[in-house]
Amino acid sequence: MYVGDKAISREELLKRVAGKHAIVCLLTDAIDTAVLDAAGPQLKVVANVAVGYNNIDVTACRARGIAVTNTPDVLTNACADFTWGLILAITRRLGEGERVVRAGAWGGWALDYMLGTELRGKQLGLVGVGRIGRAVADKAPAFGMTVAYTARREADIPNAAQMALDRLLATSDVISLHCPMTPETKHLIDQKALTKMKRTAYLINTSRGPVVDEAALAWALKERLIAGAALDVYENEPRIHPGLMSLENVLLIPHLASATTETRTAMADLAVTNAIAVLNGRPPVTPVP
Repeated sequence: MYVGDKAISREELLKRVAGKHAIVCLLTDAIDTAVLDAAGPQLKVVANVAVGYNNIDVTACRARGIAVTNTPDVLTNACADFTWGLILAITRRLGEGERVVRAGAWGGWALDYMLGTELRGKQLGLVGVGRIGRAVADKAPAFGMTVAYTARREADIPNAAQMALDRLLATSDVISLHCPMTPETKHLIDQKALTKMKRTAYLINTSRGPVVDEAALAWALKERLIAGAALDVYENEPRIHPGLMSLENVLLIPHLASATTETRTAMADLAVTNAIAVLNGRPPVTPVP
């Protein structure tokens, strides 16, 4: 077992997997053919401690008869709650306000000071409606928001409108990303997409960093083409595009959506349960589809 404050290095990963029958990995671990080769032919399962699995070469695993598992469901509520935390924080400028107070720059209450925007009567646009996206939609009525979504197939979300992406971008007041990372979704939100959004709109990303073109987002925020953004994930974690770092209208969070003690423990437990099941000749609880 690797124990460290930072992600395991590539060299250490290749060394440690040698001869192993199971790999329990994190989303920061790239499990590709080099890792599979280093592990050897006895490897039976790769258990990811995450819902997404774009860090794993699933095709290569299946060609070798290696099971791949993930950890859905156990983090759904934590991520949905966190998404609403980001929405409230960016629309009410909580990050900006906290920085002002810590800097000793607050001069006291004023009628028009640091005004944000309300959610009631606005449209929440969801890009992707898997488990987390649907859980986010379930909470929208509590804030008085209507829901629109774009997805490959119709979703069972009460009173929600299915839309093409372009229409959703043009009509939504808050756009929250919940799609997986695939070749088709890389830079789905690029300069062209950002120019279609309302100037009063906010972008929220708790899915995968490369879904958003960070250079394009920095440009759109600087030019005030959108009102703001809240990000929990980044293209090249832990590095963040320097153009975002100095902007006040973006909230930057260090990948914390599932970061509760209860949820991270449940994720680790499920990954280990999956690995043990496969090693004992049983089907895993949550195989990657």
